Amino acid sequence: MSLKEQINKEKLPAHLAIIMDGNGRWAKQQGLMRVVGHENGTKSVRQTVEACAELGIKNLTLYAFSTENWNRPKLEVQTLMRLLVKSLKKEIKTFQENNIKLCAIGNLNDLPKKAHQELLGVIEKTKNNSNMTLTLALSYGSREEIVNVIKELSVKVKNNIISSESIDESIINKHLYTQNLPDVDLLIRTSGEQRISNFLLWQIAYAELYFTDVLWPDFSKENLYEALINYQNRERRFGKTSEQLT
Repeated sequence: MSLKEQINKEKLPAHLAIIMDGNGRWAKQQGLMRVVGHENGTKSVRQTVEACAELGIKNLTLYAFSTENWNRPKLEVQTLMRLLVKSLKKEIKTFQENNIKLCAIGNLNDLPKKAHQELLGVIEKTKNNSNMTLTLALSYGSREEIVNVIKELSVKVKNNIISSESIDESIINKHLYTQNLPDVDLLIRTSGEQRISNFLLWQIAYAELYFTDVLWPDFSKENLYEALINYQNRERRFGKTSEQLT
């Protein structure tokens, strides 16, 4: 039985998030410039999106560019933005054929004008698609997101739009970038690093974490299937005991 056939379609994560790490190290191992690693990483993005759509995973969020990534060498940042525009133009057909809705979270106004316009254009063209929601985290930082939520709620309390006593988890969820997405069930990080890197800190409160040594440009559908099988073999208790779940 193949890995894909071992996956239980009834136990898929409602929301899968991936920290795509290792492009630079992959390029270095090949004796190539870092930008070549990013270019090859786009192939893994395509394979992963296709695999999720085929399996029936409804929500996939990819950490494409963090707020901290703006501090990288100028040429690398420019290349990443160029790849974003190129990929969006190339993948629009795939999105439409597979009924995939594209969304983006983060401080999108920080993106270069061309990249921002291309992104908004694809989001608009795919807004009615319903098979799967693909969310790109761009110029995204979870702490910044949470700070923005606190500021918004503070203004609403000050203006008597809501009371401080009424603020609960559901209210906070409604003010997050991910307000239209369920909490993350499974978070995958490639390249052997075992940290969260300021990604969806609120949303992964009860997520299962899966770390793999595979560098992102080498991450295949088979690697994704392995992660999903591992996830499905875990017992998710959400604070309860095993006996309470039976």
